[in-house]
Amino acid sequence: MTHHEFRKTRDIFITKDVFSENYSPEVPIERDDEIDEYMTALEDSLFGDQPSNILTYGKTGVGKTVVTKYVLNLLVETATERDVDIEYFEVNCGSNQTSYQVALSLLNKIRAQTGQSPLNRGYGFSEVMSRLYEQIESLDATVYVMIDEIDYLGGDDRILYELPRAYKNGYLDTSFVGVIGISNDYSYRQNLSSKVKDTLQEREIRFPPYNASELQSILRERASEGMKSGVVGNGVIEQCAALGARDTGSARQAIDLLREAGNVAEEASADEVEVSHVEHAKERVKRGRIRDGVTDLTDSGLMVLHAVASLARSGETPTRLKSIVSVYEEIATHYGRRPLGESRIRDHVGDLTMLGFVTEERKNLGRAGGQFYQYSLAVDSDLVYDVVSERLS
Repeated sequence: MTHHEFRKTRDIFITKDVFSENYSPEVPIERDDEIDEYMTALEDSLFGDQPSNILTYGKTGVGKTVVTKYVLNLLVETATERDVDIEYFEVNCGSNQTSYQVALSLLNKIRAQTGQSPLNRGYGFSEVMSRLYEQIESLDATVYVMIDEIDYLGGDDRILYELPRAYKNGYLDTSFVGVIGISNDYSYRQNLSSKVKDTLQEREIRFPPYNASELQSILRERASEGMKSGVVGNGVIEQCAALGARDTGSARQAIDLLREAGNVAEEASADEVEVSHVEHAKERVKRGRIRDGVTDLTDSGLMVLHAVASLARSGETPTRLKSIVSVYEEIATHYGRRPLGESRIRDHVGDLTMLGFVTEERKNLGRAGGQFYQYSLAVDSDLVYDVVSERLS
């Protein structure tokens, strides 16, 4: 009979917590310029002025949320030291995809902080906003509202029109509100209504992708906190950083590679992490990212992704939307589903672009050909097939 036993010691890791997506370093590194921009934009509220609104842009994994939280926490600490009342609340639009849901989530976060029970759905948007203003006013403070993944609001930008105008419109007397929106989509502002653009009058802070040198600094810091001394072999940090920089410039991807390489090394009972372990980890991370990414997709979204992957495998990408629609309709019929219309398919392609599964390229053929978009698959088609087929079967 086989005797199974958990390991008593670790050979590679001290802790894996520093490699998790939820971990925030005490001080973000390689983002000094962006931190300075934030501090300049936020410091007016320390002197009693109305807060600025900010829109922050950058791809996934480039430090937007980590830096925003770091600077807001620093602002609140400084305000406390100076006897100034500043607070901030965070809402993620990944799980709150309408202005109504954002407003209700904010309201209930403030109610929870003051020991009140949550307000259930069933009230209209105006009533929720009225109650939200009452709660903000009761704080008697400058309140920053951090709206992460703001792209998910799409065209429902009512909350961005209402909150910045609250003091001017007399809904607040002693409190101010500032909005900080975080977006993966550089074109997000272009899709806002003109009245929202006029109301926000926001500052923009852009987070460029990390380069290989910056990623090496981040990885060395994580390795020093999470891995035993001397277990990271020559070239491992450089390889993880190079792969991350070459792909998306994402610290998240580079950190995942280093963690997974450590897992591969431990499973092999190796004394140190080697470059060969990174190569093995690369495939695991790719598959894991696709698996994680499709978790929140609807069946329709999965079938649209399947369609783009099919076109990629047959060498027909970049492709236009009509080709995606045609292949999608065949796939939907195969799975016994009623196909969606072209406008809904366009929405799903937009979601897949934002999630990093698909890339979008604008083409301009002049007066003769006009302007249109072409789409390509941004991830491995075989992996997409495996994961999507598993979900739909």
